[in-house]
Amino acid sequence: MKKISLILLFLAGFSASAQKTENIIIITTDGFRWQEVFKGLDPAIANDKKFNQGDSAYIYKKYGSAEIKEARKKLMPFFWSEIASKGQIYGNRDLGNKVDVANPYWFSYPGYSEIMTGNVDTKVNSNGYKANPNVNVLEFLNKQSKLKGKVAAFGAWDAFDRILNEERSGFPVISAFDKVGGNKPTLSQKLLNEMRDNSYKPFHEDECLDVFTHYQAMDELKTKKPKVLYIAYGETDEWAHHAEYRSYLDAANQVDKWIQEIWNFVQNDPQYKNKTTLFITVDHGRGDKIKKQWTDHGADIEGASQIWFATIGPEIAPKGEIKSESQLYQKQFAQTLAKLMGYDFKTDHPVNEEVKEVFEK
Repeated sequence: MKKISLILLFLAGFSASAQKTENIIIITTDGFRWQEVFKGLDPAIANDKKFNQGDSAYIYKKYGSAEIKEARKKLMPFFWSEIASKGQIYGNRDLGNKVDVANPYWFSYPGYSEIMTGNVDTKVNSNGYKANPNVNVLEFLNKQSKLKGKVAAFGAWDAFDRILNEERSGFPVISAFDKVGGNKPTLSQKLLNEMRDNSYKPFHEDECLDVFTHYQAMDELKTKKPKVLYIAYGETDEWAHHAEYRSYLDAANQVDKWIQEIWNFVQNDPQYKNKTTLFITVDHGRGDKIKKQWTDHGADIEGASQIWFATIGPEIAPKGEIKSESQLYQKQFAQTLAKLMGYDFKTDHPVNEEVKEVFEK
């Protein structure tokens, strides 16, 4: 009888720790500061005529509050309701919970490379860098038998073809004005292509508006049911560089709505329900100590290395906002993504260890 009890206990323990995540969706919103994530709108920027687009009344009506927790929830309501109650949110430096990029450059291509490769390659030192020679975690996952052909990436910025080395990686990377559907697009894909091509192009041909990237990715999610999906939004960074704080906040608020849409879809789809993890982060931070530097980033901008991340899914204990003091790095994300899917990311370059706190119950 004792032996049977021990066996049952062992099986119960094994079942409790068994792999639950079968799908993962990685989401980035370029250059969105931890300050707004954790504190909501910044009055020093919102009140400045150089940045508020002459519409501070709109900013305060939509996002303003005397209470920080209320302000951040008005900006990112899904984030501070569903993810805060059922997931984990890292990077509130006011509580000593620090997350930083490890690369020395503090701008986009090196940041995305660090996220995806788990490695800091100092040769990757410009946004115009060639096709990434470093193997990325999406490429690694696409080589696993259960995931082969079930990996896809959608990015608003045209550099993602190079960052993820589409030619070598072997999975589709739809970036900027790339057409979806190849030579045989569905009716919905054809419409998406036409709408995108005929849209207003504030960022020229380098980057499309996020709405097109989002709907292309959602079409993929609903029709082809990928097991690994990456969606990279870009407007938070673009509007910041344009010094347009109202649009920057609106872009972040819209990304929060889209994350909610994605989560609601996966939680109501048989393939994805209770088997899908979301991982949300950024490529770099922005200036803050000198307020006018909020528009910029790079190694000469203090604070631009400071980032954040959040995650929700069946592997994730509902710890909410992480308030413990710690120092984590962007280079840990790739292995974290692999481990969430039940794999150990190994390749011919060093891969840093995962964020162990994510897996602690």
